[in-house]
Amino acid sequence: MPQRIENPMSKAHPEFIARMKDLLNNEKDYELFCEYCNKPTINSIRCNTLKMSVKELKTRLEKKWKILQPFKEEYPEIMIVESSLLPGELGKAEEHVLGYYYIQEISSMMPILALNPDENDIFLDIAAAPGSKTTQAAARMNNKGTIIANDLQLSRIVSLSTNLQRCGVTNTIITQMDGRELCKKLNNLNPKFSFDKILVDAPCSGEGTIRSSPRTALNFSENIIKSLGGIQKSLLTKSLQVLKINGELVYSTCTHSPEENEAIISHVLETYHESIKLEDIKLPKSFKTRQGITEWKNTKFHKDVKKCARIYPQDNDTEGFFIAKLKKVGEIN
Repeated sequence: MPQRIENPMSKAHPEFIARMKDLLNNEKDYELFCEYCNKPTINSIRCNTLKMSVKELKTRLEKKWKILQPFKEEYPEIMIVESSLLPGELGKAEEHVLGYYYIQEISSMMPILALNPDENDIFLDIAAAPGSKTTQAAARMNNKGTIIANDLQLSRIVSLSTNLQRCGVTNTIITQMDGRELCKKLNNLNPKFSFDKILVDAPCSGEGTIRSSPRTALNFSENIIKSLGGIQKSLLTKSLQVLKINGELVYSTCTHSPEENEAIISHVLETYHESIKLEDIKLPKSFKTRQGITEWKNTKFHKDVKKCARIYPQDNDTEGFFIAKLKKVGEIN
């Protein structure tokens, strides 16, 4: 395993530094951002309630580690291991191997909490591998309903399949296809196949993952951001076409880039203003989020993008994320 880069923000690409300063628009906030980006991530896990109750898992783990439940009343399955751990200890533990818990960054858990799929839903996870959010959705659905877990790359499908099996997920069908092509095929069926809930955890530049992938700050490129925008727009648009009327879709990324976040949401709101509405996002009460921004580099976005949620590392001691929740109220062609 490559050695972790110490203080990645001190070596970050100048363009990335300038962009983050513009986004945060506050020197103290930027300094705090850098401080947290230079720290390793906390050890967060999610109890897999398909195999073990939260109470049972906590009792087992507390025999060897100190366990904190940051959202105990609302989401007790989310846990932090506060003890000092040896390299790989969390993944090698018996409870992990048996699928009693899933190692997952806390901000990565938020899109499924916002979407809140239930037992009666037909749910599409359009870019599912390696399966963190798919297994989380399956647990919230109590292995009922139906999940289509799709990904493009075979190597990632292998990881997805392994994690679903380890976690005892039985309500999921795996497909391997470009998400846009999958939606096109489903949309052309007669009758059309559609979903109650969809997660578009879109491929992105990954600016929010500096703590776990420090090279992200060093290898920053605006060309990557520009190249991803078209993919993200078409992936979201195609997904909305196979969403049921009154169905809900969460679009999420692990980047701070407005071009991959608010710009994408603004595009679909303006293009399909009579068919798509932006919803308020419900997350744990103590979990801090910031509103979406309405302007970036002289480009104004749709006013409703303020309902989106920006998650910065310094606000919750997590990695960075972006979440938008949309509701379909009319047909999209």
